[in-house]
Amino acid sequence: MAETSSSTSETTLKDRIAAAIDYTFGRNALIGWASLMLLAISGYATWSGMNDFIVGVSQSPAAQGREIPGGLSVTNEALVIAIVVALTFLMWLALRETFGEKRTFGQRLITFPLYFFLALWSIGFGYGFWWSLIAGEEATRTSLSNLQEDARDAGAAVSARLEAVKAQLDGVVSWSETQMTREEASGGSCGVPSGAGQGPLYNARKSVRDAVATLRDGIQVSWIAPVEKEVADLRAAAQGLEGATFEARQKAFEEKASAVRSGARRIAQRSNELGTSTASEMRALAQVVSVQPGKVGFSCYDPTLAQRLTQAADQANQPVVLELRAAEFTEGPAGVANAVKRLWENMGAYAGGLVAYVANGFQATGVAGQSEAISGRDLIALLATLGIDLGLFVLAALNPPPAAPQRRRLSPAVKAQTREAINTAVARAPNANMEWVRRHFIYHNNASYFVIPNLFSCDPANDEESSRALAMNQLAGVLDDLDLVRWPDPKELDRLKEEEKGDSKTDLTEIRRERLQELEKRGGINLDQAKAESIRSAEPVRNHGLFSKAERVLTISGWSEQARRDLEIYKLVDIEGLTPILDVLNEANSRRAGDVQPTAFGGEMKDVTPSKQIQHEKNS
Repeated sequence: MAETSSSTSETTLKDRIAAAIDYTFGRNALIGWASLMLLAISGYATWSGMNDFIVGVSQSPAAQGREIPGGLSVTNEALVIAIVVALTFLMWLALRETFGEKRTFGQRLITFPLYFFLALWSIGFGYGFWWSLIAGEEATRTSLSNLQEDARDAGAAVSARLEAVKAQLDGVVSWSETQMTREEASGGSCGVPSGAGQGPLYNARKSVRDAVATLRDGIQVSWIAPVEKEVADLRAAAQGLEGATFEARQKAFEEKASAVRSGARRIAQRSNELGTSTASEMRALAQVVSVQPGKVGFSCYDPTLAQRLTQAADQANQPVVLELRAAEFTEGPAGVANAVKRLWENMGAYAGGLVAYVANGFQATGVAGQSEAISGRDLIALLATLGIDLGLFVLAALNPPPAAPQRRRLSPAVKAQTREAINTAVARAPNANMEWVRRHFIYHNNASYFVIPNLFSCDPANDEESSRALAMNQLAGVLDDLDLVRWPDPKELDRLKEEEKGDSKTDLTEIRRERLQELEKRGGINLDQAKAESIRSAEPVRNHGLFSKAERVLTISGWSEQARRDLEIYKLVDIEGLTPILDVLNEANSRRAGDVQPTAFGGEMKDVTPSKQIQHEKNS
């Protein structure tokens, strides 16, 4: 006996340990833990992104409080935390209700749009947090580098323009010197006949040559050299950003970006001003050598030199066009604000393009949305925030919340209708009373059932049984109309059938047989041979489920074997308090079985005990 108790205690301990392990590490527990972790990550990312977004676009301090009645104040940060916690919980609740069991289509139609809206809200601000964490610093460096590259390109363009102007002027000076040598050697270089030597035309030619050389030297000193120095300074701009905090790094970034931008603009402005001034001087000199002989102002006519001076003037007068990309600091709150705004702009552009594509009959419209290209780090940040919300979505789909128990109180009106229906059935069923009706209710596996024979299976030659079957059939219909019972669905019926096919899990046959074998091995114990043989030859007991119980109930209630072969089973709807029909039966008949019961029509019913019913069945 002590050995049996020890074994039982050990089994109980094992069951408790297994239950504790399943409670902690079972499927539902793991899914619950995973959901809580994802909710915490999603809530933190959303709060961080939303808080940084507010700080990034606001000019007021982040910790500025708001006064509420009663003299209390709430900081903006605390307010954002409260809002994010509430909306994140609401998003998760709407998601679970969307996938919940036995929810109506109308309920899902309400909860899913709410979840979708809150998921977009969470993804938007969560993306800002992940983007700032993953790509913020690199994007800042890239932005400043792009600005510096554009400024250097502008400086290189200015340098190339200066070299072209210098080359033009070198050509003009060379031509002028060649013509001056020609005038001295043979004459005729100024458009009129002249002899060799250093006469007036030679002096005019020399004057032109000196003016062009002076112009070239002035350009070199006042234009080319200073601009080249500024371009060199621009190219030597620092690459890195210093600062231990976001504020210090942002200040350094803005200073460097301002220096690069102002340097490029200064180069362009000086180049344009000096270019315009130089072009004016060259055009004036070109007009001097363009006066033909015999005209007022003639000194030396040289159309080729005038053409070259004009070309050099046009080259010098070309303005520098700056195309500098925007430089944005994308770390900390400023980066989150920029990332969130860019995400929504891209989503709006893509959504607009999709709507236009569908509206145009799935044909390209040729109008592209104003969206920025998505880089690899942008995609990683988007996948990070999408992965969290997608994980919550999948977990809710895999483990939806069960349907809420539909428990309701039985109203006095429904109780009265139920009582009247039972009394009517008692009155119309021959030799029946309230206790006989109660015997048709049984309990099985966490539910109660109402069992009656199929109306067609009753013995047609037995008028009393047929009348009873008709009364019980009508009672089942009334109870179904009152939503107190329901017909089991096909899956439930199939499961109940399977219960009848297996062996009984509480059958003692095998236990007794093993015990007998153990006693025989010990020897020296006198056993009753007849009893031992009975144990050895006993057959295992079949499992008796709901159908077997229902057949026995109909036997107790006095139904014939033919009526018991085909059953109708109704599952009772659970309502707060006692099971409703049994509650009505207990109220209507609180006396012991066998007392005289009043009928619905004021008459009396005879006593129908189980033994009398069985004897009546045998007689019939």
